[in-house]
Amino acid sequence: MSVGVVIVAGGKGARLGADLPKQLLDLAGRSMLQRSVAAFDAHPRIDEHVVVLPAELVTTGPALIAGASRPWQFTAGGARRQDSVRRGLAMLSADVDVVLVHDAARPFVTAALIDRVIDAAAATGAAVPAVRAIDTVKHVDVATMTVTATLPREQVWLAQTPQGFQRRILDELYRAHGDADVTDEGMLAERAGVPVTIVPGDPDNMKITTPDDLARARGVLGAPRVGSGYDLHRLVAGRPLILAGVRLPFDKGPDGHSDGDVLCHSLTDAMLGAAAAGDIGRHFSNTDPQWKDAPGLDLLARAVAIVRAAGFVPASADVTVILEQPKLAPHVEAMRTKVADVLGVSIATVSIKGKTNEGVDAVGRGEAIAAHAVAVLTAGGRS
Repeated sequence: MSVGVVIVAGGKGARLGADLPKQLLDLAGRSMLQRSVAAFDAHPRIDEHVVVLPAELVTTGPALIAGASRPWQFTAGGARRQDSVRRGLAMLSADVDVVLVHDAARPFVTAALIDRVIDAAAATGAAVPAVRAIDTVKHVDVATMTVTATLPREQVWLAQTPQGFQRRILDELYRAHGDADVTDEGMLAERAGVPVTIVPGDPDNMKITTPDDLARARGVLGAPRVGSGYDLHRLVAGRPLILAGVRLPFDKGPDGHSDGDVLCHSLTDAMLGAAAAGDIGRHFSNTDPQWKDAPGLDLLARAVAIVRAAGFVPASADVTVILEQPKLAPHVEAMRTKVADVLGVSIATVSIKGKTNEGVDAVGRGEAIAAHAVAVLTAGGRS
């Protein structure tokens, strides 16, 4: 199955009252557009990528998404949202089976949400992420600003993007109903009588429309992001014991697809988690021959690139390695140095500790090695 994404960034954002189109406004060192692009650029299930821009910005598209690692196409938007989406859809090849449509003004979309929409769209034809209304919902006569009814809030859901569709369905919707006045593709499907599946949205997947929204988004990015990671491998004879790129003198090593470096693997998961960028299995699957015997430090470096592309930089790391033998203490400083170099931080912000399991379970019997990690990220990344 091939998946394509169309990111709609063709508007002016007049309600924000800014001199720039809102998708180009800064969010902690990266534009709103760059952050939205980064989420799909880093997602392994997205095969084709299109950005719809104001006509005058199309030629500068590559510079506007600086930091993207995969090929992106650019096209000019139309007078209405549906016109812009239709132009973006035309840029996708005939190989695309599922299309996602995403608003550039939602820069906090996560890999997990993208996965949910892809899976539901592939299974049902049309899928929209949404969150339930938690406040009491009033229907209002806007002419008099008086309440006309209280709506059952369990029936009220707030739609988000990306919205996903089987390509054949979205093409037909635009052929038959493309002139309809709609606010999103879900509404276009409703008008045509196409069932739309609701998948769980993300309360943090906010849309930036007003100055208050922009201030809130900047506040979110200003706060540190914390992630945790864990890894465990059986110890077997004939494998080297490598932690943070340092080979320890021992007659056993971790059994794994890569080098089994639990220190780097747990820290990789912690960093990806802090950036809400998936996990080590998503990016470096143990069924992919590409990662056979891959050094843990290499995977960690790739994770650093992913979180930087998402607009974050490593700030600190704390890893606890649990094993009975050999002693970790003589090697800790060398490990801290290597990890600090890969993260691009001072060694003073990297902590590595060794613990035993006091003879309890497989780790305590010397049959396995485990590690727990915590990573802290701050806003930054490539601009």
